[in-house]
Amino acid sequence: MLTSSSSCPSPTAVDACLARPQPRNWAEISRARLVENYRAVRSAVGPDVEVLAVVKADAYGHGAAEVSRLLTAEGAKWLGVSNWEEGVTLRKAGIQARILVMADILPYSPALTQEYALTPTVHSLEDLAEIDRRAAAWGIPIAFHLKVDTGMGRLGVQAPAAEIGRALAGCRHAEMEGLMTHFASSADYSSPQTDHQIELFEQVLAQLRRDGISPRWIHMASSNPVAYGRRQAFGNMVRVGHALYGYVSPAKGDAPAQTLAVQPVLTWKASILSVKDLPRGARVGYGGTFQTSRPSRIAVLSAGYADGVPHRLSNRGKVLAGGRPAPVIGAVSMDLTTIDITETPWLKPGDTVTLLGRENGFEINAQQIARWAGTISYVVLCGISARVPRVYV
Repeated sequence: MLTSSSSCPSPTAVDACLARPQPRNWAEISRARLVENYRAVRSAVGPDVEVLAVVKADAYGHGAAEVSRLLTAEGAKWLGVSNWEEGVTLRKAGIQARILVMADILPYSPALTQEYALTPTVHSLEDLAEIDRRAAAWGIPIAFHLKVDTGMGRLGVQAPAAEIGRALAGCRHAEMEGLMTHFASSADYSSPQTDHQIELFEQVLAQLRRDGISPRWIHMASSNPVAYGRRQAFGNMVRVGHALYGYVSPAKGDAPAQTLAVQPVLTWKASILSVKDLPRGARVGYGGTFQTSRPSRIAVLSAGYADGVPHRLSNRGKVLAGGRPAPVIGAVSMDLTTIDITETPWLKPGDTVTLLGRENGFEINAQQIARWAGTISYVVLCGISARVPRVYV
C-alpha cells in the first residue's frame, strides 16, 4: 500500500513513499515533468490563448485530482472532463477551476450544473432547448459550450449555421459561452480533412457573429495542432491532454516540424516475484506459446493484464531489466508476466524492472508499447489499472 502523495517530499524520496512490503507494481508520476509540459504548451500557444487541461479518464491514468491540483497551481483556469461523474469527483477533491464536461448530457445531468458548478457541452439543438428549459425552471443562468460536428461524425450539432443561430437566439435563460469542434485527423497532413473542418467551423462562427452571437471562447485544437503549430486552429482556447502527459502523435504526410517538446510523465515499475533457470526446449506460460532455444534464466513479474500490461505483448514486448531490454516470453497472464533475463542473470526476487520508462539510457514509452501491442498510446496509459498505486514524485 502507498502513502498519500503529500508524504512524498521530493523527487528523490520515492522509496519513502512506498510503504513496506514493496508493492507488486506501481506508477511514478513526475510532478516536475507535468509542470514542464504544461509550461511548454503555454509557451507554444502564447499569452492570448487559454489552455484547457484535459484530465478526463483519471488524467489519462495519471490521477485526475493530483494532476488538477498541480496544473491549477500553475495557473490553469479550465479543466476538461468527459462526464459528470468525473467533474463531481474533482469538485469533491476541492478543485475550484472551471470544469467543462465535454461528452455526456443525460436527463439527470443538468441538475448537477447548479450543485457542482460544472459547465456542460451541448451537442444537439434538442439538448439546447432542454438546457434552456432547466435554466428557466431553476431561475438561474446556465453557461454552456456548443459543439459543432464539422466532420468527426460523432457528437455535435450538424444543423446549418442559420438554424443554429435561430435556436440560440431563442434561448432566454441559457447562454452559449463557448463554440467548439473536434478534429478527426489532426496529425494527418496527407489528408485535407482538418482544413475542411476548420473552414466549416469558421463559416458557422461567422454566421453566428452576423446574427449578433459572439461566444467568449472559441476552441478547436487538441494536442496535435498545438504540437505542429497549426495556429489557425487555436482560436482563443486549446484543449490539451496527451501532450501534458508527455506524448504527441506522430504526424503523417508533409507535416511541419514538431515545435512542442514534452516528456513522458509516468514511469511504471514492477517487482520480480521469482527467478528460475530453464533448460533448452522448456515451454513457458499458458498454451506453451514460447519454447526456450537455449538454457535460459527467467523472471516472473508481479504485473499482468489485470494491471494493464497488454496481453498482446505476449512474445513480442520488452521491459527494462538490469538496465537492459529484456523480452517478454510466453503469454501475459492476468497477474503475472514472464521475461527472459539470461543476459542479466544477477537479478533476483524483489528487484525492480521498468515496464514503461527509462533505465540506463534505454527507454520504453507508451508509443513503443502501443506499436508492439497493435494499439495507440492513449490505450496504454488509460489501461493502467486502478489497482496499480500511483506515487507522485
